[in-house]
Amino acid sequence: MAQQDSGAVDPISALREIAFWMERGRAQTHRVKAYRRAADTVAALSDERYAQYSKSGKWQDIPGIGPKTAAVIAQACAGQVPDTLTELRFAAQPIVPEGAALRQLLRGDLHTHSNWSDGGSPIEEMMRTAMALGHEYCALTDHSPRLTVANGLSADRLRRQLDVVAELNSELAALTRPADSPAFRILTAIEVDILDDGTLDQQADLLAELDIVVASVHSHLRADSASMTRRMVYAVANPNVDILGHCTGRLVEGDRGTRPESEFDAEVVFEACRRYGTAVEINSRPERRDPPSRLIRLAVEMDCHFSIDTDAHAPGQLDWQGYGCARALANDVPPERIINTWPLDQLLAFAGH
Repeated sequence: MAQQDSGAVDPISALREIAFWMERGRAQTHRVKAYRRAADTVAALSDERYAQYSKSGKWQDIPGIGPKTAAVIAQACAGQVPDTLTELRFAAQPIVPEGAALRQLLRGDLHTHSNWSDGGSPIEEMMRTAMALGHEYCALTDHSPRLTVANGLSADRLRRQLDVVAELNSELAALTRPADSPAFRILTAIEVDILDDGTLDQQADLLAELDIVVASVHSHLRADSASMTRRMVYAVANPNVDILGHCTGRLVEGDRGTRPESEFDAEVVFEACRRYGTAVEINSRPERRDPPSRLIRLAVEMDCHFSIDTDAHAPGQLDWQGYGCARALANDVPPERIINTWPLDQLLAFAGH
């Protein structure tokens, strides 16, 4: 992640930190991509070309670098903290301060996306950011194949991703951590689509290999209550499912507009979650705020477990857990029932590993 001190930063780090703060502050995606694209462009330069442009200062001659990103690069090359970065650091505010105490108890995030599906950044950048935010583990939950609009992963692509994750885990485990901290681990995972009949959009044997499976409804959200209830209960009862993602599917603000809640019998669905050991996700995305408060309170009354997740699609969004934490506290969710407050061994035991 982003460096927090006032010392100089290299151009690539400066550009990526600017993108982090912009994403964290809910900036429009196209504005953020300009900084990440410029960082990738500079990173791809040979040492000789980097030295050439550093000397001439003609960064805008490079395709993909505009006036704003060029100014950042030039200031960083001169040993200065770029003005844009200074302003963003100064303006950064805590994410919902009332959720801070619970946020400190969270050991990881169990719902995140990379550019393997519809996220905007590579796996490594997402996971290094999660490490920098203090996580002990983070689940990579890219979409399943039916969600073609999100470039969902076929079984073959998911298997290739598992190889990438294994290699990256070896690299990250070798990094120095505080003496009393466990090695960081990327959890193999998926956000699998719940199909109309309640079955899951991925091979069962492959799902069984994963550390974490988040199951979510993404289609036919306006189905009648009885159909939706059967669909969700069937999925929740599946032994491979660990978390029920953004259960109502609602959108309350944002670029995608608003969307009403799906209709289902929440008591029946949450009883299935309790009985089959599936956590109810508290989705931290500001445009979702899912479940609504009344359903969080109902799930508490019904002795469900919970997971507070960001559903991050970019590195800066990984710092959004405070939004979910504030909602959990406001609705009296017991911290001990939040599965990502648990040590990794306990979490994996809950997930059947």
